[in-house]
Order: sequence, then C-alpha cells, then structure tokens
Amino acid sequence: MTYDTNGDANLIIRNVRAVTPDEVVSDAAVVVERGIIREIAACPLVMDGFDDIDGRGRLLLPGFIDIHSDVIENAIQPRPGGRFPVDVALQELDKQLVACGVTSIYHCLCFLHSDEHPPFRSAEMTDYLIHQIHDLKGGFSARTHIHARYEITNDEAFSQVEDLIERRLIHFFSIMDHTPGQGQFSDVSNFRTYYAKARGLSEEHVDTIIERRLEASRRVDWQGLEHLARVCRDKGVRMASHDDDCTDKVAAVSLLGATLSEFPVNLEAARAARQHGMMISLGSPNVLRGASLTGNLSGRAALTAGLGDILCSDYAPMSLLHAALQLHREGIMDLPGAVRLITLNAARATGIDPFTGSITPGKVADLVLVDDRRKVAAVTRTFVAGREVFSAGD
Repeated sequence: MTYDTNGDANLIIRNVRAVTPDEVVSDAAVVVERGIIREIAACPLVMDGFDDIDGRGRLLLPGFIDIHSDVIENAIQPRPGGRFPVDVALQELDKQLVACGVTSIYHCLCFLHSDEHPPFRSAEMTDYLIHQIHDLKGGFSARTHIHARYEITNDEAFSQVEDLIERRLIHFFSIMDHTPGQGQFSDVSNFRTYYAKARGLSEEHVDTIIERRLEASRRVDWQGLEHLARVCRDKGVRMASHDDDCTDKVAAVSLLGATLSEFPVNLEAARAARQHGMMISLGSPNVLRGASLTGNLSGRAALTAGLGDILCSDYAPMSLLHAALQLHREGIMDLPGAVRLITLNAARATGIDPFTGSITPGKVADLVLVDDRRKVAAVTRTFVAGREVFSAGD
C-alpha cells in the first residue's frame, strides 16, 4: 500500500522524554525536517528556520496506531434512530481521534448477513461507508484506513469484497465467526444478552438470528475464503483472524494466511497463535477495565503471560494511552514495551512500520506529547508529519 510521507513542517520539539522502541531518552530534542524525523539529540539545539517547541519535560510518544476500531458506528448513530450525516460524523470523529493521540486509524467496517439488518454492518452500508471515507480522506487529520471484517458464514459478498481489495480500497482484512456457542460467544447466553442490549432486539429476533447462524455455520464456503485470502496476499493486504478460541481454529486461519490473532478468547488460542508465528492483539478497554465484557481472556493476564503484541481501541479510542500507561505503572511492562503495543507493533501488523510507528530518524513525524505528571495523563499536542493537528492549549 502507498503511504503519504509528504510534509513541509520544520520544527524542534525540545525538553522531552522521548520514548523510542527500546529506551526513554531524557532531556531530548527531536528534530523534524519537512515532516520527517531527522534526529534525536541529547542536547539543546538552535536551528534557523525551525519552529521551536518546549515540551516542558513531558513524554513524547510516536503517534498511536489503532488497527481495530468500531467507533465509527457510534459516531454516525449514537442513539437508536439518531443518525447524523456521515460526512459530519466522520469529520467530528477525526477531531476526537487526534485529540486521543491517534494518528493512524483503521476503521472497522463489517460484512455480515443482509437478512440480519444491523445498522452499519450490511454489505450495502459498508460499501457506502468505504467510499465515503475515501472521498473525504483528504480532509482528515489522522491517516485514515479501512479494516474490512468479513463474517465467514456470509457467502453473499465475496465478489464485492474482492473488487474493493483489487481497487485498493481496503487496507487490512480480518475474518470472523460470530456463530453462537464458540468464539466470542462460547456461552450462548452472552450472545443473547449482547444482541438484546446492543441491538435492541426482541427475544424472538435473537432466537431467529441464532438459528440462522447455526445453519450458516454448517455450510461455510472455505474455497471462497481461500480465494479472498489469495487476493489479499496478491495486493499486499495483511490478514487477521477474530476471536480465536482453540488450537484447531488458529491452525486453520494460519493456513489461510492470517498473521494476526485479534482478541483470542482464551490462553489456549493465544498460545497457539504464538506457536504459529502470529502476532496477538488485545483490547485496550479490556486492559484498562481489567476484564473482558463477555467474560473472555483478560488482556492483562495475556500480557503477563507474554501473549500480547498490540492494543486496539475496539470501541474506545481514549483507552489506548491509559491502558499502555496502566501496564507500565503496574510493572507488567517497561514504558517502551507498553508504548510499542499502541505504536510500532501495530504498524508492523499492517505493514506500515517502514514509514511510521516509532521515533526513529527517517520515519514520518507522527508524534504525541503527553503530560503524564497529572493525576490523569493527558494528550497535550498531536502532530502528523510534523504538522500540529491537536493542541490542548496549555
């Protein structure tokens, strides 16, 4: 995939604790030239023609890379029936993202069964949103990408998704299986509760969905999925698997070409993913709250066991920073390791690490200034290619 590294910003961000992939450089000055990180200096510099920013001893982190976020759905329709114009919602969401330190976002858009009629997860609505995002992309502050999520029991949209991949409108691809009784919903009662609350569905409607999904799970088109996987490989689109729950499933998705296991639901699946050389992503809300919403694997437990590489915001972009800092405060990870979860490792999973994801000379200056000396840490400034896209005004 192409990656925009154009920038015209020349600046020095001095008096910061710069978090690189392996260390924290105290009293550092990070030099940005034409939007690219030129050097990390350990002493004050004065350079003509460069804007001078005093970091006041705060943390300077790479911009956060969120490779799994469903927040777009709530931005467009925060309440049942209360739908906003898509262009307005996306523009306002972009402002919220950079205020949270997110400089690269992968919006999750789902291809589910058309007969379930979820608000934003039909093939028609997903296709519409993908094109809307691309049409509006030039006006966003955050680098904006598409993460297409495909339900394996959906055999209706293969050609549509293939076309989107071929036209390079999809940048990351994951397969998922929400059949009740396995995966995220190994306990069917959790499925009933979630769909009744999240979708406002009646008990009868949920029963109908369960029946249809169980029937569809018995006729998964693996040849179609294998074809989509080949198209992804041909176009350089990385693949992930969602809610893996056993060694057999991990083995199957690994054969398809998935290199990331998203939100494994237990340690067995996480260990299997590691054995197959897959990266593992966890939910930052799970880590921050200390538990999964559906009683599955705790993110903190997975990371303590060495079975986690990436934190994704899932539904709460504000949780990325706070979850990473929480892991550091609790001694689960050192600060560079915790920061890698929301930056460099995420970049590696999607293949954009040559361009961004760390404070490294030669990479784009996607940077976040964080005041971690407050009672609650806060993003104070965000930069994309050295251009300030958010300031808390302090």
